[in-house]
Amino acid sequence: MLDPDVMRPVFADPKTDFVFKKLFGTEEHKHLLIALLNALLELPPERAVVEVTFLREEERPRVEELKFSVVDVKVRDARGTVFVVEMQVLQVEGFQKRVVYNASKAYVAQLARGDEYPELDDVIAISICDFELWPRVAGEPEVPLVSHWRMQEQHGGRRGLAQIQYVFVELPKLPLDRPPGAEVEEWAYLFRRAAKLSEVPTFLHSAGPRAALDAARTAHFSSEEWEAYDRVKVAEQDARGALSFARAEGKAEGKAEGRAEGRAEGELAVLERIIERRLGRALTEAERGVLGAQQAELGADGVSERALEGSAEDLARWLSGSG
Repeated sequence: MLDPDVMRPVFADPKTDFVFKKLFGTEEHKHLLIALLNALLELPPERAVVEVTFLREEERPRVEELKFSVVDVKVRDARGTVFVVEMQVLQVEGFQKRVVYNASKAYVAQLARGDEYPELDDVIAISICDFELWPRVAGEPEVPLVSHWRMQEQHGGRRGLAQIQYVFVELPKLPLDRPPGAEVEEWAYLFRRAAKLSEVPTFLHSAGPRAALDAARTAHFSSEEWEAYDRVKVAEQDARGALSFARAEGKAEGKAEGRAEGRAEGELAVLERIIERRLGRALTEAERGVLGAQQAELGADGVSERALEGSAEDLARWLSGSG
């Protein structure tokens, strides 16, 4: 733990479990969640979210590498739409599938309370990601900072089956070489830079982000809250380190395997040339298969010795599997 006498940062990091739920998962700051939803959903005033009700948090599968990387808040608005809002800190395998799973689970879970199919409310899954999900790819449409996803008929483009929709915020896509523009960029700036700020920037004009920054002031934290926040930050760094180490090990193993495969392929090409010279013809695909299997069993040296001993006829029989 940090020494209690060490100076606290002015603002806590809203991406951490403790602060995210403090800002967007409590009745006290419900107005912040409403402001965030309206900014991300780009709703016109007449359809704006004006009230939300927090739902009972459902038990999520325990996945060790996700322990400190994801936190979500489930709410329902006045029209019945269910929102699953989550903060994803670490990029892990299968993340998009888990988003679809959680949204689908929130939709299907409504049947447990006795609703008939026509009464099921729509679900919108909102994922704020501290990494890029869709980097820029040549020839492909660019995915913006905030992207909206729902079903669309592939030939005519007609939209439908909107019962489950997805909204993603990829924080690294926020430009930092200029002040944020629209309110949605101000929210992204808050998530990305709050922990490094010493005061509320003058270029944050929207009430929601400014109020969220004020609520994230560590001076408002009790000693117990500060301890909880500190523990989460340490745990998050441990999780980041563990994932980085695992990925580095995987890359090293992959490179080693790649070098070994490259050597084996090079050796096989040399062996093929030696044998083809002895036979005076090109090898058939079946013979190449036998040669590869023999290389794996005897090694390059063993195959080389076998290829150079005996007659060409013996070599051909050996390659046919009968020698």
